[in-house]
Amino acid sequence: MTTTESIFLPYRAPWDWQQFHAHFRLRAIGGQECLGERDYCRSFRLGETIGWFRVTALPDTQALKLVHSASARACLPELTQRVRRMFDLDADPALIAAHFAGDPHLAAMLARHPGLRLPTAFDAFEQAVRAIVGQQVTVKAAVTITGRLLARLSDPLAGAPAGIDRLFPTPAAIAEATLDGIGMPGKRVQTLQHFAAQVASGALRLDISQGADELIQRLCALPGIGPWTAEYIALRAFGDADAFPASDLGLLKAPIWGPTGISARQLQLHAEAWRPWRAYAAAHLWHNYSGG
Repeated sequence: MTTTESIFLPYRAPWDWQQFHAHFRLRAIGGQECLGERDYCRSFRLGETIGWFRVTALPDTQALKLVHSASARACLPELTQRVRRMFDLDADPALIAAHFAGDPHLAAMLARHPGLRLPTAFDAFEQAVRAIVGQQVTVKAAVTITGRLLARLSDPLAGAPAGIDRLFPTPAAIAEATLDGIGMPGKRVQTLQHFAAQVASGALRLDISQGADELIQRLCALPGIGPWTAEYIALRAFGDADAFPASDLGLLKAPIWGPTGISARQLQLHAEAWRPWRAYAAAHLWHNYSGG
């Protein structure tokens, strides 16, 4: 194995490792990611740099330990920033809790789970691919299909820990591939490949430097990408604190709304009072929906 180095990433308590472990375990793609009881490991590509990293939750310490391949020295500031965003280490839970204190639903959920944060993706393109693949299918089905993309199109990675030997496919690889039999409807394959081609050519920038709303508009202008997908990408790819996919089934059917749920329009109106932290409200509603 190649030489490794480690640093420590502090955060403000409360912070709940189990939330992140459950999130990433449900979505882990074999060959690219693996999890232990207290750690998460994956491959990465940043520009011309490839490598791997492992994050370990330290008991009785308000910090994560980040161990990385020696290759990561070439991009360490960006790698560190992305890992901090992945595990939402820069959030101020007291500030968010104070904002939600006046909402009886959210205040009760916050009291039960004060450490909930926003798990986000390491790579925006990868998350966008997952969101497009995940349109109208379960998380498990989306992981299976994304795993097939990896098996067909990924580049190998040598010298990483056991179980980590592949890199997520590039935009060009997905745009140019033959995806027959991948397990998606033809229209969704077209949506995915058109999106990947736009990213590969540079016509579509995946960033929120002009604000998340601007990215959402650019995404919605592409064929086959609607508001749910675009909002979900803003939330999960960038950790945008106010992104809110109001038509998401888990948000509409959360038990707090009662047996009949709530309409997307009603939820959107209700969520206005949650700005600028609507994504954190979504995190609590998803947790409520999943039985947490």
